[in-house]
Amino acid sequence: MIPYQAKNSKIKGTRYQEARDQTFILFNQIKKRSKRKVYIRSAYFKKQKIFFDYFWQHLSQKPPKERFKRLKYFKVAVELVRNSKNSPNSIQNPNKSNEILHRFAGLTKEKDLFYVQIKEEKRSGKKYFMSCFPAK
Repeated sequence: MIPYQAKNSKIKGTRYQEARDQTFILFNQIKKRSKRKVYIRSAYFKKQKIFFDYFWQHLSQKPPKERFKRLKYFKVAVELVRNSKNSPNSIQNPNKSNEILHRFAGLTKEKDLFYVQIKEEKRSGKKYFMSCFPAK
């Protein structure tokens, strides 16, 4: 898997509140572009829509320290989904056989490795932005 080199850097800030505020500013800009469900278009999936239905639910299940780490990568994760044509690692979800999990790799401007996970439903073909997180 070849990582996508992002032009943006991760969100600045030393506190969860700062990262959350900057993430919501970016998310609201994306939200204003659609009338119904919030989505971005993906270069890899031939400009198909990637919805954000599960991202905030998934993020709220994490402890605060982990949420902060993940929110810092939101800006570069959105750029990766929009622009990357590099192929991801795709596996069938071991818990649900009707889902495929795609994991994209990316590098921030500072060369920090991170991953973006997208869930695809086999029947409908809909894709959902699940998570973005740093490499361990």
